[in-house]
Amino acid sequence: MARNYREEYDNYHSQPQAKLDRAQRNKARRLLTKEGLVHKGDGKDVDHTKPLSKGGTSARSNLRAKSVSSNRSFKRTSSGGVK
Repeated sequence: MARNYREEYDNYHSQPQAKLDRAQRNKARRLLTKEGLVHKGDGKDVDHTKPLSKGGTSARSNLRAKSVSSNRSFKRTSSGGVK
């Protein structure tokens, strides 16, 4: 089954909260790019120490640069299972 991008946008990406969160993520990326910590294509993500979904902000004190693989992976147990 093909992915329906239009429906996905209408049901999620166009919602007011999703737009606010996206603006916060863009602001964070812009801030660390200006400081020279991340660059386009360098394999780094901007990580919010306290996630936006848990009430975090895009204040500089809440941001750090991390590798894509460590920022987008799930925490694992010692046996390799997902926590």
